[in-house]
Amino acid sequence: MGPSGSGKTTLLNCISTIDTVTTGRIVINKKDITNLKIKALEEFRSKELGFIFQDFNLLDTLTAYENIALALTIQNMAIKEIDKRIQQVAKKLEINEMLNKYPFQLSGGQKQRVASARAIVTEPSLILADEPTGALDSKSSRLLLDSFEKLNREFNSTILMVTHDSFTASYANRILFIKDGRIFNELIRGNDTRKEFFNKIMEVVTLLGGDVDNVL
Repeated sequence: MGPSGSGKTTLLNCISTIDTVTTGRIVINKKDITNLKIKALEEFRSKELGFIFQDFNLLDTLTAYENIALALTIQNMAIKEIDKRIQQVAKKLEINEMLNKYPFQLSGGQKQRVASARAIVTEPSLILADEPTGALDSKSSRLLLDSFEKLNREFNSTILMVTHDSFTASYANRILFIKDGRIFNELIRGNDTRKEFFNKIMEVVTLLGGDVDNVL
């Protein structure tokens, strides 16, 4: 979390290797990705990273099943293994009944859960989520955030999320607040209830000097 222009998107772009860092190192799963060559970077992206976007980025001409399978197909995985992984993920995220539907047949919340399934089916080390609840209503947002908790707990998936919403942030275990390209503050949830953690987030947002709705 942090004000607009604080460096959140730049940070995500560097971690996802979209941008190249000029100084420092980025280490993910004990691998320094700043030293990887082009081919190694491509392999790193496909195997170690998962992406969840605000606008879902599902392919309209593919079913939910096919959208999820795409990343595994690119890795030349066997059909049986692809189906096994998809069925496991779909069960966890409760999207079994929508696997044969096309994106236009799904609600925003359902699309985002399909996008989440696509992100984790490759069993990445890190999932990057850029404003994942930004296009969802409150009910769909809650369902998605509950799904994130499942991903973190049951799949042991690490999720790095950028959000402007303090309620969404309250689901996290740890929050880094960024201001002017530097870490401004850090909150760790620990044993706090979500309500207690939300109140602490609001206090830091006030210290940042920005209106809550403008904290991106």
